[in-house]
Parts: sequence; structure tokens; C-alpha cells
Amino acid sequence: MGNGQSITGDQVAVPTQETHVWYRTFMTEYPSGLQTLHEFKTLLGLQGLNQKANKHIDQVYNTFDTNKDGFIDFLEFIAAVNLIVQEKMEQKLKWYFKLYDVDGSGSIDKNELLDMFVAVQALNGQQTLSPEEFTNLVFHKIDINNDGELTLEEFINGIAKDQDLLDIVYKSFDLSNVLRVIYNGKEPDTEADSSKSDKAGLGKVKMK
Repeated sequence: MGNGQSITGDQVAVPTQETHVWYRTFMTEYPSGLQTLHEFKTLLGLQGLNQKANKHIDQVYNTFDTNKDGFIDFLEFIAAVNLIVQEKMEQKLKWYFKLYDVDGSGSIDKNELLDMFVAVQALNGQQTLSPEEFTNLVFHKIDINNDGELTLEEFINGIAKDQDLLDIVYKSFDLSNVLRVIYNGKEPDTEADSSKSDKAGLGKVKMK
């Protein structure tokens, strides 16, 4: 079972009034009490992805699987719900930092950010701003000490102060859409999917 902590490492503040609703929904979908990676992708309508996009979704799943047993149980599931519904921007940015920090080193280098947004582009479609341009832009704006790595503090402070970058980070994996799909028990909104060219937001920011 999950360890009772949030995805960002803090204690979970579960929305108690709705816990029974989420539990019923989860157990109806997954009677074993465990969700597999395949079921996670199926739930979100993310089958048949290429290697880059698959890598991105695998990393998302791994951040939700806090005890690293290869499954998402109900406690981990409700921690994800809590992140989406209740957590403030700082906690959400902590989760995105964890998502981008693929090797778990505690910092994000250019290759990690580049690989992640290549995967985002593979998932969401061609963008005006390439992953290389976006990566260079991020490091130009928020790598304060110019060491080629972003610490958690640099990432949170820098992204939080730049609305364009914040929008792109949030859209690199739309948590609100995840919650909507789970709650409604439906495939992702087809109208939203039809506008993939803007889903990741990479077309909104220009190099300066």
C-alpha cells in the first residue's frame, strides 16, 4: 500500500467528505485495489504512443507510484487527487520538478528537460517553439548561477514568476484533465484532443 504521503513528500490532506466517493470509483474500476501502468494509459486514452511519448507517461506514472512497487494503490491515487484539487502552486511545481528530474539527482539538467519536452511534443503534436529552443529559454531565464542545472529552488522561484513558462509547465501534463477523466470515467475530452497543436503551449513563448 501507499505510504500516506503526498506525491511531493508531504503528508496527505485527503478531502475527507469525498474520500468514499473516490474509493468507490477506484475500486469499481480496479477491484484488485491496484492500477497498472497499462490501465493508467488506457484510462487516459494514451494507447499506441511512440517511444518518446511513452517514456513521458511512464515517468508520470512513476511519480504517482510513491512506494515504487509498480502499481498505484488507493492511497497513492488519493494523493494524486489531493495534488490536483487542493495543493497550492508550490506543491504542484514540486511535482513537476520531480517529473523532470528523471534520474532523481535533485536537480534538472538540460538533457533531462530537453528529453522531457521532446516527449511532450511527441505526445501533443508539433509546436512553434522547438524543445531545444524551449530548453534554452528556460535555462536562460531561471538558471541563476549559470551552472547548467536547475535546483528545486531555482525551478520553483523562476517558473512561478513567469506566467508563460508556468502555463507551458502545467500543460506538459494536464493534471486537471486527469482528474476529470477519472471522476467521469470517460476518455479525455475529444474537443481538447483535437487542439493538440496548442496543448503543450510551446507556441506561446518566443526567444528574446
